[in-house]
Amino acid sequence: MLQEIKALQNKLDSFGALRNEYDDLMVLAELGLEENDESVYPEAKALAADFERDFEKFKLAKLLDGEFDRSNAILTLHSGAGGTESCDWALMLFRMYSRWAEKNGYSAQIIDMLDGDEAGVKSVTMQINGENAFGYLKSEKGVHRLVRISPFDSSGRRHTSFASCEVMPEIDDSVEFEIDEDDLRVDTYRSSGKGGQHVNKTDSAIRITHIPTGAVAACQSERSQLQNKNTAMRMLKSKLYDMKMQEQREKLRDIRGEVKDIAWGSQIRSYVFHPYTLVKDHRTSCEMGNITAVMDGELEPFMNAYLGWVHNA
Repeated sequence: MLQEIKALQNKLDSFGALRNEYDDLMVLAELGLEENDESVYPEAKALAADFERDFEKFKLAKLLDGEFDRSNAILTLHSGAGGTESCDWALMLFRMYSRWAEKNGYSAQIIDMLDGDEAGVKSVTMQINGENAFGYLKSEKGVHRLVRISPFDSSGRRHTSFASCEVMPEIDDSVEFEIDEDDLRVDTYRSSGKGGQHVNKTDSAIRITHIPTGAVAACQSERSQLQNKNTAMRMLKSKLYDMKMQEQREKLRDIRGEVKDIAWGSQIRSYVFHPYTLVKDHRTSCEMGNITAVMDGELEPFMNAYLGWVHNA
């Protein structure tokens, strides 16, 4: 109830701020007209642009009405066809989503990471916490394609790489979803990567496999085996529930899109660094030429276009 009250209060606060922006703009415009003062025009124009931007953001936020849109998001990246180049691409995407989370006031926590053989990561799972995290990040589910001059190719040739992005809502205890313990296989292993005095010296990392479906959840970010197991179980619950929702996607159409083979022809978005710079979403046709801004986390145009596209579908 407290979470619901907070969400409603945030909507009221956003609307109040938007109304204040409009009132300030109208007062300034009326003052300029009454006094026939053209010097207020630049300020009024800037206020109008700010209001239009914030109004569009508010309007699109109203589209986040799915059952789990307000939930935290569990995001997993997998490198695909392309070897070391794709591992590096997965790491670049990880940085992009981390920057997006930071810019929008979300907290991000690495849950599991598997380093690449030479560079980058083979896979990484992170949890992004904050209101509407899943509602926005569900637009990122699919295969992402990179075209660039490879820094790993001494001949300076152009390479195409792929990485997949899986996004699930975190399912809390309010959702009744039972998992039969007999259907689970729990494996322990030693954490990899940077850790403290305890993390890398004991078999505290946990991998849980749901045998009937083959779904896997792993966690190595916590200090104790019990903490890692609890986190992995929450992830597995979310993954299995997500699979159930996909089976009923005609009913829950707000969770749409399937992760296909991580290769050519299945991408949802392309990022071209050479011979020109362009990021294009193939579902909505939304494009941005400033690829540096996109890789620094400026994903709102693509997320907003996706929300409008889903709403009008």
